[in-house]
Amino acid sequence: MIPEGWFIRKSTYTGQETFFPKEKILARIEKIRHLKEDISLDELAELFSPHPVRATFTSTELLQRNIVTPMVLDFFVQQQGETPLWTFAQALYMHVLDQLFAAGEISREEGAMVLQLLTEHYPAFSEQTCDLIFLRKMGVATCCLVPSAVPIAFEKSARLIFRLNLAQCVETLKAKLI
Repeated sequence: MIPEGWFIRKSTYTGQETFFPKEKILARIEKIRHLKEDISLDELAELFSPHPVRATFTSTELLQRNIVTPMVLDFFVQQQGETPLWTFAQALYMHVLDQLFAAGEISREEGAMVLQLLTEHYPAFSEQTCDLIFLRKMGVATCCLVPSAVPIAFEKSARLIFRLNLAQCVETLKAKLI
């Protein structure tokens, strides 16, 4: 239930010790305490797993569960086409776009670029945690997927618009499905 990337192993005068990011670990413990009465430990482990679930959803279900707004669903249909059932991965992509559009971080054209990146490359990252990074330089936007634990440095004229942890998005989405 604690992601491997949160384990920080450091050499100390007594040997090697493991540390955790305080804010993240306290938030995770609080979530576990809150949910442990309602669901089993196996279900909790699945909830906190970065792996997508095997499930499909209708457009109505996505809207009723507040996974996506009607605007983002329409945008997604324009980009990908209509389908009677959406996969978990597609629901995740819509959920991510919904967050970015709601925050005003990206335009529709940039949303199409993010969607193309996720559709083409996220499946290769599904076995590990990764971050979606979005940059702008001189008005030109680009995005990429990188492993979560990897620090990244950019030239100073490039502006980091956001770095979104997709494992947290998966966890949030799974929580909405409970």
